[in-house]
Amino acid sequence: MSKIRVYELAKQIGVSSKDLIQKMSEVGINVKNHMSTIDDTDKVLALYKKNTEGKNKPVEKKNLTQNNNKKIPDKKNVAQNIVQKNDKKSPDKKNLTQNNNKKVFDKKNTVPKKPEQVKTPEKKQKSKKINDKKKNIHKNETVEKKIDIVKIPNEIMLNDLANKLDKPVAQLIKILMLDGLMVNQNQVIDFDLASKIAEKFNINIQQAAEIDLFEDEIFSPDDEEDLLERPPVVVVMGHVDHGKTSLLDTIRHTNVMHTEAGGITQHIGAYTVSISGKPITFLDTPGHEAFTAMRMRGAQATDIAILVVAADDGIMPQTIEAINHAKAAGVEIIVAINKIDKPGANIDAVKQELIGYDLVAEDWGGKTVCVPVSAKNNIGIDDLLEMIVLVAEMKELKANPNKSASGIIIESKLDRGRGPIATVLVQGGTLKVGDPIVAGSSYGKIRAMIDDKGNRLKKAGPSTPVEILGLSSVPNAGDTFYVTENEKRARQLAESVANKNKSAVIKNNSAKISLEDLFGQIKTGNVKELGLIIKADVQGSVEAMKNSLERLSNDEVKIKIVHGGVGAVTESDIMLASASNAIVIGFNVRPELTTKSVIDSEKVDVRLYRVIYDAIEDVKLAMQGMLEPVYEEKIIGHAQIRQLFKVSSLGTIGGAYVTDGKITRNSKIRVVRDGKTIYEGELETLKRFKDNVKEVAQGYECGIMLSNFNDIKENDVVEAYVMEEISQSR
Repeated sequence: MSKIRVYELAKQIGVSSKDLIQKMSEVGINVKNHMSTIDDTDKVLALYKKNTEGKNKPVEKKNLTQNNNKKIPDKKNVAQNIVQKNDKKSPDKKNLTQNNNKKVFDKKNTVPKKPEQVKTPEKKQKSKKINDKKKNIHKNETVEKKIDIVKIPNEIMLNDLANKLDKPVAQLIKILMLDGLMVNQNQVIDFDLASKIAEKFNINIQQAAEIDLFEDEIFSPDDEEDLLERPPVVVVMGHVDHGKTSLLDTIRHTNVMHTEAGGITQHIGAYTVSISGKPITFLDTPGHEAFTAMRMRGAQATDIAILVVAADDGIMPQTIEAINHAKAAGVEIIVAINKIDKPGANIDAVKQELIGYDLVAEDWGGKTVCVPVSAKNNIGIDDLLEMIVLVAEMKELKANPNKSASGIIIESKLDRGRGPIATVLVQGGTLKVGDPIVAGSSYGKIRAMIDDKGNRLKKAGPSTPVEILGLSSVPNAGDTFYVTENEKRARQLAESVANKNKSAVIKNNSAKISLEDLFGQIKTGNVKELGLIIKADVQGSVEAMKNSLERLSNDEVKIKIVHGGVGAVTESDIMLASASNAIVIGFNVRPELTTKSVIDSEKVDVRLYRVIYDAIEDVKLAMQGMLEPVYEEKIIGHAQIRQLFKVSSLGTIGGAYVTDGKITRNSKIRVVRDGKTIYEGELETLKRFKDNVKEVAQGYECGIMLSNFNDIKENDVVEAYVMEEISQSR
């Protein structure tokens, strides 16, 4: 059967649209409303076929005219008469007059008629009774339907609630307006308010339990015979400038480092190399502390971690973090002691330091593989690769390639020409071009797959990193992706993620763009906030910047990430920054051409960086300006009272001579007499002759009147000072 709308099918079956939607949901056919189209009508018709058979039996058994004294013909006899009339052309007079041989009367005009003339009225009468019976049945079903339970989350958008209740959203808005609430269809309401609305329609609602993203997705464990050997996934970790990327360059015989700003890797890269005919996947992770989250993500996706330690530098803070992340992920650690050819290199000193972190070298009686190498001069690289292959063989890494693919998003970005692009690592199954996938709130059908060398692939097996095109949006780095049975299912899963957080997102966004709410929170909470909007070229950099900057928060200043996204700085970013009093930080991106005029008009502070150190340093300085300042007194000048002028309407005015520095109108004033301070306050007026002035310099005379103090005398010393702020550092 071709596609048909829900309300049309309901009309054919003879039930209400609401009943039909409920019935379909019970058997796993989910539709949004009565205007939705469905394909599988046979399954629905089969359900109502059973119901129809059950309803016909009581109608046949029940005698609607059980009292034979009534003139209305017995339903059973009428039914038999109709069957016989269908078999025979001539009417059976005996059956028509079987009930006490009484005459049958026309109900309309009560005129007695012969049995042969009542064929049409009897059919009409029977049909009317059956229709009345059906109406009563449908009415009862409708009454029962009113007590159905609808489950909703703790917070829900008004439009979503209308769909749940199968009511027009305008009707819900009208109910709230009558209660004095002005809302729109995108307004988020709480559970209590939703309950009051549902009561208007005699519908009971319950709070739905929170569910995980893929709770209903069942992935059965693989059978042992289905598992095949897979390549190991190796992550390169360590401190900044210890030679991680140089080591990988030597292995790959390529140069990646020159493309990174400042020679520092700032994105995750995934590469495949072949060692003695065996493929190995390498993940190159940045070494700066700001990319801790990215390193952790890399360790969780890998089997072996190569910890690069410079022989002339030893264990550093990022090295310690890398060790902790690798241990937490439960991966095997191989230590590559790099730069052994440099002056001052001390391999034994590095091994000694490693002992403090439970990494004892094999030649010292431990279990940790330590390989001295020089990435620059290609020393010890073959030994390192042999150790990788050996450790991988000992771990017996296996996966099932003959199933739907699943894996992890290594990196993602938005390309102007190709759209959303994600670098994925296949962990199980085989990923193919055309597969429908879902990753977080993103979904789509794979249009193309590209490996690290730029070659287009049709399929990718376990432990293979590839770039994929065809997603609806940029997924978050670290999201898990799955291949679904069809694109429709992928979209449903992605929408379930988006809907789960939709209420919170809209609620937060509405607060972000309101200056009144922002200032109100600062005032009531007595907490100062520095709002930041982060835009970067890839999602991993956005997350890394967020984690680094949020760690700068302290008790007095809180870093608030208002928004973070991938792509160029747009007009909407500037407007959001203006409304939320935030600073825009661009990392490896530039503002669009049309955005520059908006930046000037809104006077938003936009800062662009290519190296993350500069961004963190600037934010730290901005925070110092936001801290509660510490002031110290700075004396700017002295004046001596030489003559007094008493004015009845004003008070006492002192004629003064500035002996040093200057006296300013806004300075604090201290009156000193005989070495003792008799007054501290502010100036009421400062004049030169008849004119009010802002300041009077040394060597000039002036008229001084103090605020709320007239007890000045000749030879009193007026000391002017200001409170100067001292810059704080963390």
